[in-house]
Amino acid sequence: MNTGLYWFTHDLRLDDNPALQQAARQCDYLLVVYVQDPSLERPDTFNTARLGSKRKHFLIEGLHDLAQQLQTCGQQLHCLTGNPVDVLTDLISQLGIDRLYCTRPVGWYEQRQLSELSHRFPHLQPVTADAYTLFDQAQMAELLDPFPVSFSAFRRRVEKKLTLPAPLPPVRDFPPMPRVAIDAAAPILKPDTADNGWFKGGELAAQTHLQRYFSSSLPATYKQVRNELDGLDNGTRFSPWLAQGSLSPRRVMRQLQQYEQRETANESTYWIFFELLWREYFQWYARHHDHRLYHLHGIQQRSPLTSFYPQRFKSWCEGSTPWPLVNACMKQLKATGWMSNRGRQIVASCLVNELALDWRYGAAWFEQELLDYDVASNWGNWQYLAGVGADPRGKRRFDIAKQTRQYDPQGDFIHRWQGEAQTLALDHVDAADWPIPVRH
Repeated sequence: MNTGLYWFTHDLRLDDNPALQQAARQCDYLLVVYVQDPSLERPDTFNTARLGSKRKHFLIEGLHDLAQQLQTCGQQLHCLTGNPVDVLTDLISQLGIDRLYCTRPVGWYEQRQLSELSHRFPHLQPVTADAYTLFDQAQMAELLDPFPVSFSAFRRRVEKKLTLPAPLPPVRDFPPMPRVAIDAAAPILKPDTADNGWFKGGELAAQTHLQRYFSSSLPATYKQVRNELDGLDNGTRFSPWLAQGSLSPRRVMRQLQQYEQRETANESTYWIFFELLWREYFQWYARHHDHRLYHLHGIQQRSPLTSFYPQRFKSWCEGSTPWPLVNACMKQLKATGWMSNRGRQIVASCLVNELALDWRYGAAWFEQELLDYDVASNWGNWQYLAGVGADPRGKRRFDIAKQTRQYDPQGDFIHRWQGEAQTLALDHVDAADWPIPVRH
């Protein structure tokens, strides 16, 4: 009789979860856990937290939904608190775990955690599978050698050679839990009444939105509205659930393919696939470049601007710069945890080019504030825009006045988010005592 442990990370769902499928099929007894690391909520050397309050609320909603689903299947989600490696070490030792199952991690820190567990328990071979990406590691091995130097090169290889794996059905039949008390277990916190606007965490909400979107005519006009700065229907809005792992990218693709067969296949529907490929590229980019994802000089080993002005950064974060469109986007982010892709490019360009700040502070602020924060997409996109990443053309600079005329010509978005310029002076305090970033 073998006892397995399933470690939920960025895969808070029963649908299309290959590692969970394996665990349910191969184990006689199965313990399922989620470990919340409290250190993620403390400010780091960028003076930001890696888990902000809005995403934590979204996470609690997702865990609550997952726990309810597992309960209907005769299983229980154990929500634990502490350093994941230490918590899992105690469980493996206490229960005599034979196998550890989890979704293959993308981020460098998460990969190190899994490596440390393997080092502590040489007999324990983690069973991992790809649930966070469209394609799996076996498919990608040949295509990523050598690693594509640009997204365009990646896209050409993938579109020509790879077939999308079919999404797996939801896991409904689980082995029983081991007959041992878990001392560290705590009840899943119930979500409070805070409102995340368009988004509620969890697989049920994700599937509801997925069905709503592909039951409408919206996919057929996606490309025309994708650069709009606001509005639920001006984009697919799948990213928060994809980032949480409560929605499978393969399930999204299956729904897209069915829509194309049922309704229409046009440039807009292709562009949804195109955007999913961008996300996919950065997942493999992060795995390939590991800690260089966070490095000042990026993967290009270029030397970007390294000066830092605390008042400039504070003004950017608070939305009190001389640029109303930037202010509106930043206030929207602070209030909702959301910003359009176009808005993200504009404010990132402002931080790097107009304010001449270290791009990593912007990436860290997004990590704290974004509801749909994804380690690979966030840090990869910031590298890209700062000119130290995968963009062969170098640093990108957006003309903010031109962007304003194009995407908010009547000033409606600026007015809605009270983005009118509040100051023309960028520097009010001495930068000498600002902390030097050492985290990455």
